[in-house]
Amino acid sequence: MLLTAAIALNPIGLDFLRSAFFAGEQLARNIAQPIVLTAMAMLGLIGALEWLVRVFMINRRTRGGTTM
Repeated sequence: MLLTAAIALNPIGLDFLRSAFFAGEQLARNIAQPIVLTAMAMLGLIGALEWLVRVFMINRRTRGGTTM
């Protein structure tokens, strides 16, 4: 979750978000919107993967994972 927030909230990321959705020129919005939406989907997948790994690790600790 921290990685996705750091990527999305850095100055370059915020500037790209502004140009994608709030730019005065239609061409700038048309170029930036698919890129931003793809990046947001990838960040969502990273967050979901991180959450799944954390759940897996918590469940393994409570089960008492033994090694052979």
